[in-house]
Amino acid sequence: MRAVIVDCAIYREGRRTEGPKDFSDALDEARIIGDAFVWIGVHEPTEEEFDLVSSEFGLHPLAVEDALKAHQRPKLEVYDDSLFMVLKPVVYEPESDSVGTSELMIFIGDSFVVTVRHGEGAPLHDVRERLEADPDVLKHGPTAVLYAISDAVVDHYIEVAAELQVDLEEMETEVFAPTGKPAGKEAGSSGSAISPPTAARIYTFKRQVLEFRRAAAPLAAPMARLASAGVPFVEKRSQPFFRDVSDHLTRANEQVEGLDRLLSDVLAAHLAQTSVRQNDDMRKISAWAAMAAVPTMVAGIYGMNFEHMPELGWTWGYPAVIALMAGAVVGLFRLFKRRGWL
Repeated sequence: MRAVIVDCAIYREGRRTEGPKDFSDALDEARIIGDAFVWIGVHEPTEEEFDLVSSEFGLHPLAVEDALKAHQRPKLEVYDDSLFMVLKPVVYEPESDSVGTSELMIFIGDSFVVTVRHGEGAPLHDVRERLEADPDVLKHGPTAVLYAISDAVVDHYIEVAAELQVDLEEMETEVFAPTGKPAGKEAGSSGSAISPPTAARIYTFKRQVLEFRRAAAPLAAPMARLASAGVPFVEKRSQPFFRDVSDHLTRANEQVEGLDRLLSDVLAAHLAQTSVRQNDDMRKISAWAAMAAVPTMVAGIYGMNFEHMPELGWTWGYPAVIALMAGAVVGLFRLFKRRGWL
């Protein structure tokens, strides 16, 4: 158990106190004190490792199953002896300009908080330090821990959304560059040559935004529920604070939805630009093919093996045919140039 328990402490009147190292004894002591609670943090436990925790704290089997298996949607469940909440923190990786998610489960009950973390993106260490530095907030008990964790996760949503907005603006600059080929231009000068890399980047970006939406959007209902009255194990005085978190979450969700719409527009604009460039290429190819067809046709006619053909015996027949072909090509070139095909 020492490998999976990140931290275990008793908090009384908003301050961390020394207590038994065994979390079972710590819980008994917190309940005896009356105005204290124990907060235990667990990282990616196995079923066997978490059995002792779940039995000592009286956690519901269904909630324990969700906490162990992970891959859950954000939600809030109320059981007889505890409150169970699932959060999905989002992490922005600047090296790869990508978004990753982790999972965080919170159990709140009589004089205890149990947090189960999957992945590396949960900001629990910083949250615990901030709460321990602010006893006025921490003295409100497990509700303060639930609020602080939710607030940290949602505030990080807004920060990640801002980073994605910067990446989107850079992508828009590339897509709408005057040359139309800032990305992937080493692959070639035609639109078809640069289209796959740019389209793939936009699609990958859209998948990251979708992953972000899956983490943030389902959390709206639990936050609204916590901001209302009647949720067990949550103090009524905390409703304004959860309403504030809910407002921040709404802002983050609006930013994510805006990113998704803009990405769809950017992808559509890129495909339209690619189509225009391909049409322009086809016009140029058709124009050159038409200019090549005229001398080919004349040469083909005079290359036929017939005895009686006009001007075969004329001394200036060959130069005249060459001049005719050159004049026709020049005339077609000027015509296509004037119409913008070349």
